[in-house]
Amino acid sequence: MNAIPAQVAGVKSIVMATPPGKDGSINPYTLVAAAESGVTEIYRMGGAQAVAALAYGVGVKAVDKITGPGNIYVTIAKKQVYGTVDIDMLAGPSEILVIADETASPAYVAADFLSQVEHDVRAAAILVTPSQELAQAVEREIEEQLATLSRQDVMVQALRDNGAVIIVKDLEEACKVSNLYAPEHLEVLTQEPFALLGKLTHAGAIFVGPYSPEPVGDYYAGPNHVLPTGGTARFYSPLNVDTFMKKTSVIAYSQERFAKTADDIIALATVEGLDAHANAIQVRLKKK
Repeated sequence: MNAIPAQVAGVKSIVMATPPGKDGSINPYTLVAAAESGVTEIYRMGGAQAVAALAYGVGVKAVDKITGPGNIYVTIAKKQVYGTVDIDMLAGPSEILVIADETASPAYVAADFLSQVEHDVRAAAILVTPSQELAQAVEREIEEQLATLSRQDVMVQALRDNGAVIIVKDLEEACKVSNLYAPEHLEVLTQEPFALLGKLTHAGAIFVGPYSPEPVGDYYAGPNHVLPTGGTARFYSPLNVDTFMKKTSVIAYSQERFAKTADDIIALATVEGLDAHANAIQVRLKKK
């Protein structure tokens, strides 16, 4: 998710940091994925210490940009090194918000809730619906499905601390609630989900309809799944090729063009009280 956009952008050196297992080895699936993605260097390290090493060149060559989500320590480390290096975003715990009406399957909504809260006790899952009946059915489904899953302790705490059901008067209000929250993952499980897309302005990724559950985006669909969290979808986009590109302005005036604009530039510099700026223009107008 990080390396391929960098490769497409033309990044020459793509470094991956990944924590090793107890025996010091790296998961072979990770190594294959790295090779397929164009990674040029791999370091056996992770966490905040990897962020520091890559930013400051401690034991490894310093990089220009650090991308990829992590736990709260990684996020704080990225925030601290920003300015020394660039970063993609400050990614927090996983979030899912589901907009659903009475036509939605309670089993689908419950399953998608649980697929996110198994990540972390800080993960959030929110249902926004105009249907009280659906909300009650989803709660029952969560209890039934939870009993069959392995990470129950994590999921129960996440749902208790960060789970919510919000009853709204209609789907219009549901869209407003979603835009205020700006979720990382937004599922639209309504009778006419595409009719709502134009009203949904803030979300990392939108999953439309009953057969586009969030794990499809995690593993297979194609769009990058490094997504803004914590409401930052209001101003951040998913990681993409542009994340690894920068722009430089190039200005080249001819003598004729310079002469035509010189008086305007001098006037602006004078108004700002920067006479050295004005002088840099005036000196070029003097006949040698």
